[in-house]
Amino acid sequence: MVELFKEISSLVWGWPMIIMLLGTHLFLTIKLRFPQLYLLKAIKLSFNSDKNASGDVSQFGALATSLAATIGTGNIIGVATAVALGGPGAVFWCWLTGILGISTKYAEALIAVKYRTKNASGEMIGGPMYALEKGLGLKWMGIIFCIFTSLAAFGIGNTVQANSISLLLNESYGISPHLSGIVMSLLTALVVIGGVKSIARVCTALVPFMAVLYVLGCFYILFINRAYVADAVSLIFNSAFSTQAAGSGFVGSTIMIAARYGIARGLFSNESGLGSAPIVAAAAQTRNPVRQALVSSTGTFWDTVVICALTGIVLVSSILAHPDIDSSCDAALTKMAFSKIPYIGTPILSFGIVTFAFSTILGWSYYSQKAIEYLGGRKTMIAYRLVWIIMIYAGSVLNLSLVWNFADIVNALMALPNLISLLLLSGIAVKETRKYLWNNRLDEYAED
Repeated sequence: MVELFKEISSLVWGWPMIIMLLGTHLFLTIKLRFPQLYLLKAIKLSFNSDKNASGDVSQFGALATSLAATIGTGNIIGVATAVALGGPGAVFWCWLTGILGISTKYAEALIAVKYRTKNASGEMIGGPMYALEKGLGLKWMGIIFCIFTSLAAFGIGNTVQANSISLLLNESYGISPHLSGIVMSLLTALVVIGGVKSIARVCTALVPFMAVLYVLGCFYILFINRAYVADAVSLIFNSAFSTQAAGSGFVGSTIMIAARYGIARGLFSNESGLGSAPIVAAAAQTRNPVRQALVSSTGTFWDTVVICALTGIVLVSSILAHPDIDSSCDAALTKMAFSKIPYIGTPILSFGIVTFAFSTILGWSYYSQKAIEYLGGRKTMIAYRLVWIIMIYAGSVLNLSLVWNFADIVNALMALPNLISLLLLSGIAVKETRKYLWNNRLDEYAED
């Protein structure tokens, strides 16, 4: 079963999916006139409050929850996998997907806010399922999206994250996986039972702290490796377009191999096009869809353009500085690179993996709850939250090699309905963008 799911995962995350996602990024970038040009404005907006606007959480709270789900082990282990399998050039292609993915994340959030609605409890709800139902009349496709989302959540958003934490704590500090599982389950229960406001509140406090600390740690390592940083950056760019192997201790890779793994890891990391982030964007307090779309687009920038790129440069420069590091050992590459830094390297990595993985559990708990609510109504929420908490413990103590590949498969499948809605509703995204952004009317309130 492990080998079968591994083969299927490689198939669904092969060139057809990469071309579809990257093609959507390019299409939306051109059609929406390069939303990347408004990045500074978007970052500024993310720190503003729209308390008088409709919504349940602040714009920054929605962004933090989205970042909590995307800034996970993929930023650390995923980048290492890309470098190990695709060579240093994979870092460039990973970074490029972040630049282009900003447009898709922008369009996703815009459409989610445009077609959001209120549930029986007065909470604002939205996402690809509501866009498919209300915007295109394709409720059956919305149901398919929610089925795949709920399945993916138990994999990549729950058990595998808990497993990453328990393995790290056990290998590094001898802490029992059972104890790790119990503590994580209790901490998660305290947060998720309170709903989106509680999740957003914790993520608003946790995400900036963990991200800043990890980035500072990366800068410290780059300072230690300063004699190799320029060579590392040069090697990354040269290898991205080279038809020959990178050399310098790296596995043999060409432009096609580097692009294959760099693009796949970048797309998987920032989730632009998967349809997860717009679910929480729909709950944001925002006066019009474009404001939240701009705020949401910064998530891809922080996740991939900043954190994934930094991790990549740290890894490549560390391999150049320490030729004894086996660059082909994908799972342990990051750990070996960070361990070369005296005193601070291993603690930085440990803290990063634990907090990144835990925040991913919180972010995906919200996504999955809204998918289940769409499928079965709010009466299913209490039971679902209980199962979610139990599965965290299960993930901490079980071998999850099978679940990793299964999660990859359903993650790709949940992207398909979302990409269809993005492409078919791209005209709506252009219309709203023209109304509020291109005509300088960002401060206006949308009509209900």
